[in-house]
Amino acid sequence: MKIELGVNNCFAVKRWTETEKWCQIVAEDFKVKNVQFSFDLLDPIINDQFHLKEYKKIREITKNFDIKINSTFTGLSAYSFNHLLHPDNGFRNKAIYWVEKAICASAEMGAEGIGGAFGALTVKDYQDQNRRQFLKQNLFDSLSYITEVAKCYGLKYFLWEPTPLARELSHTIEEARYFYQEANKNASIPILFCLDTGHACARDTKGADRDPYSWIIELGKYSPIIHLQQTDGKNDSHWPFTSELNQQGIIKPNLLFDALKKSGAQNITLMLEINHVFEEDDQKVINDWSESINYWKNELDQISYTL
Repeated sequence: MKIELGVNNCFAVKRWTETEKWCQIVAEDFKVKNVQFSFDLLDPIINDQFHLKEYKKIREITKNFDIKINSTFTGLSAYSFNHLLHPDNGFRNKAIYWVEKAICASAEMGAEGIGGAFGALTVKDYQDQNRRQFLKQNLFDSLSYITEVAKCYGLKYFLWEPTPLARELSHTIEEARYFYQEANKNASIPILFCLDTGHACARDTKGADRDPYSWIIELGKYSPIIHLQQTDGKNDSHWPFTSELNQQGIIKPNLLFDALKKSGAQNITLMLEINHVFEEDDQKVINDWSESINYWKNELDQISYTL
């Protein structure tokens, strides 16, 4: 099994939006090469002419810093929308357009895949069995089309992120298995998962569904990227892996590595996804990320996995 370390560049949102600056931080402060690009930094549906210029710039600057954008991710702003599970068909069609543009952006930036959380049912639709089933099937049909588009652009995979919300359709291990089977029936490229170490906290679940290691054991082989965050297991906190928070948190590298072994996973990128409040001191953000990255680098070195 090969494990690599990377970062989601969400740390740069509203702080270091300039490509030169976030690349410099990744290369010189964090000293990593793998980046998952967050669309919080660049809305894919803005003017096409601007995008062509910006994508070229991103390709050139990442190359200069020896950084590889291996995937892209929806980000917090897109997560705020119902997108592909919106109650209104017009909004769902607009969501498909958004994903089409994001796929184009991913290819232009040299990414191999795109991922994220792409839809949420409203409370009303979730409580209506007929509407829930209709929108679920509509989602699978949309994903079939979306993966066809992604294949045309040369992407290798599409990532679905299980979240701790029942209305987002994969908040238990059983639901995620069902989602994987149904979504891939008519997919043009593999629809895989992006598991998150802090997402086993849905309020209406218990047992294995509340255990991040069980998720990895059961689904890790279908998750080429895993988001790393420290958490107390009660909330989706996106804490850094600082010495203080590691004492409170439940995410332990040795337990995660053991779970990966049991999962049958072959190639994994552990992608740090840490969120700070916007009013946090800028230098503290860099310090927390740097400490977290060094923590995982040291743990990986000790078990002799390939970085």
